[in-house]
Amino acid sequence: MVLALVAPATSRAQPAGVGKVTPIASIRLRGEAWNWFGDQPGGDYQYLGALARLGLEQKRKNVEWRIEFAAPALLGLPDEAIASAPQGILGHGGNYFRANDSATSVGGFFPKQAYFRARTTDGRWALRLGRFEFADGGEATPVNATLAAVKRTRVAQRLVGPFGFTHVGRSFDGVEVQYGSGATRVTLMGALPTTGVFDGDGWGWVDDVALGYGSLTARGPGPADRSEFRVFAMHYRDGRDLVKADNRPLTVRQADLDPIAVTTVGGHYLQLLPTASGPIDLLVWGAGQFGDWGRLHHSGYAAAAEFGWQPAILKGLKPWIRLAGYTSSGDDDNADGSHGTFFQGLPTPRGYARFPFYALMNLQEASASLTLRPGSKTTIRADVRGLRLARDNDGWYVGGGAFQDRDFGYAVRPSNGRAGLATLVDVSADFRINSRWTISGYAGQAMAGGVLQTIYPRESNGWLGYLELEWRW
Repeated sequence: MVLALVAPATSRAQPAGVGKVTPIASIRLRGEAWNWFGDQPGGDYQYLGALARLGLEQKRKNVEWRIEFAAPALLGLPDEAIASAPQGILGHGGNYFRANDSATSVGGFFPKQAYFRARTTDGRWALRLGRFEFADGGEATPVNATLAAVKRTRVAQRLVGPFGFTHVGRSFDGVEVQYGSGATRVTLMGALPTTGVFDGDGWGWVDDVALGYGSLTARGPGPADRSEFRVFAMHYRDGRDLVKADNRPLTVRQADLDPIAVTTVGGHYLQLLPTASGPIDLLVWGAGQFGDWGRLHHSGYAAAAEFGWQPAILKGLKPWIRLAGYTSSGDDDNADGSHGTFFQGLPTPRGYARFPFYALMNLQEASASLTLRPGSKTTIRADVRGLRLARDNDGWYVGGGAFQDRDFGYAVRPSNGRAGLATLVDVSADFRINSRWTISGYAGQAMAGGVLQTIYPRESNGWLGYLELEWRW
């Protein structure tokens, strides 16, 4: 099959509207209030963030392109959320402040996406080149709306994502090849992550960091709209001369500037079970790792299992109940020549840590969630999560991966021999005002466990709240 790089000369074979150059535009405003585990100076702050995205795109039968620019702005960043911190940065406000050379106000403008995609005439093969956003697990969308929602919120972006919660985000410069036939899709991607996330300058890419990813997604047994599985492999390499985040003493880590080269293999399975009492969805996800962590041999693992039920009661509220468990490996011995902490890569952390004070590394989690949908415009969700470290002689990890040359992307803080991290209780509400406007709010309270209490002994609970307004063209 020959890859068609030129669209047909006549538009008669194309659906109505296809082939037009159309605008892309969105504006998001969010006010955030953080309290980072204690009453020390700098840990309680508020700031305003905004992100405007504007561009053009054209979609035709065999080719499409998109050019999109981003303009982030941050006002009122905290200038004490680093210097006063006994153990690193105090939340996202401190991250923005440090990443932008200690500026309390930040503005930027850069190409967010600029890619070209070509497809074969039969639509099976597609090639994308340039700068684009990418999410592992987002390569294919299930036909069933329930499975699509589970995959979007509980599978995608665990290991690779655009970090869309921050006001800058992340893109990838590279190439993506896809093959799809029926319910089967194969994806291959190789790219360099761009700078951004907390750094307002998103023009370049992170030096000496590269990512390769491949997956096969297909339907499981039974009807195509009731199950799906994916197997994937990801290779991450980081050759930057930076201190790594692990549980070795700082002087040992400072002397280890050898590259990181970690391969992750894994998969997920989704199943929908229609029942008389309402549909049930099941999710299993798992991954194993091997490779090199600087001078250390690396091996790690992570696994998740989730159960969802939409009971056929209170139909006006459309309740959705979820129970979930997650575990990832930690390191038992910091002097045995090996590294056993699961490495999360380049994810979007906030989808799995709604109050993002932890990463899915050296972590065990049990959670329950209730989502209510009183009408087509409103979604209300409440969660409770119990969080523990998998190994109490490892550490507490925070972050979401490389985003600039001088920052490793993850930080580790000592466990002090404790395992209990926190109990997180939160609630969110999203209201779609109309087809263009959405307003959202979130409030989360983290009740500190032993790990946090030993680091922040004074008033060691923490919370995050925000109010967001978004407009989309």
